[in-house]
Amino acid sequence: MTDIAIVDPHMHLWDLQQIRYPWLTPPLPVGITGDVGPISKTYLPADYHADHRGWAVTRTVHVEAGADPRDALAETEFLHALDDAPDAIVAYADLGDATVERLLAEHRRFDRVRGVRQILNWHADPKKTYTKRDLLADPNWRSGFALLRKYELSFDLQIYPSQMQDAAALAARHPDTQFVLNHTGMPVDRDAESIALWRDGMAKLATQPNVAVKISGLAMLDWRWTAESLRPFVLDTIDRFGTGRAMFASNFPVDRLFGGVSDFFNAYRTIVSGFSADEQRALFADNAARIYRLT
Repeated sequence: MTDIAIVDPHMHLWDLQQIRYPWLTPPLPVGITGDVGPISKTYLPADYHADHRGWAVTRTVHVEAGADPRDALAETEFLHALDDAPDAIVAYADLGDATVERLLAEHRRFDRVRGVRQILNWHADPKKTYTKRDLLADPNWRSGFALLRKYELSFDLQIYPSQMQDAAALAARHPDTQFVLNHTGMPVDRDAESIALWRDGMAKLATQPNVAVKISGLAMLDWRWTAESLRPFVLDTIDRFGTGRAMFASNFPVDRLFGGVSDFFNAYRTIVSGFSADEQRALFADNAARIYRLT
């Protein structure tokens, strides 16, 4: 546990008294994560550290936590005001909004902001989709995306496998923007054809040198997970992206719906136990520190 330092590149904090979070406010929606009731309460740095007790988490990256879009800047302000603020922040912005540049400039006033995330998961199944349409195909959204380079912001890419080909093309058009694929590419459908689509899409994304990947969130799609059920997704991901562009993340407190921090990190350590010490340090800390510019 404490024999390996961890830079956690994907965690969340929220204060339900300060910021509006529709997905954590009754009536609670039911999506791919099931009942979010157990985490529908304020979660602050002390709660995060309590969940990670026994693990040497040295730095953290906060990823926007689904606040009401009107509270995007307020979330960044709230995080900076914390006594134990995250070391880096991936803020929210609607890149399809005609006024998005104003918000990007406001976010960039805060020295911990490193990037932006706007969840793009589109699925034909209404129970699985996060958006009403595939924003990757929207020219207005793509125009807003092009502003990220101007503000030296990375992009946290949360999509499904069916969107990976288009996302790889976007990464090719913007080689100077760092992409970070969230949650192992979210292989939400588990039939053989869908797994093949995920593998092919991950390979296409990995051909773009400006795309990295966070290994996390698999339990959201595999509620009865075991280390063995995670193993092929973890190893296939590392095989494609290499040990220099992959990183383990906690996704807490969301992944707490499916297990404790030690359950996940011990599973990851078991899966990569045959890797060298340098490779394990890269996966658990060094890559996250480099990609999110913490060093």
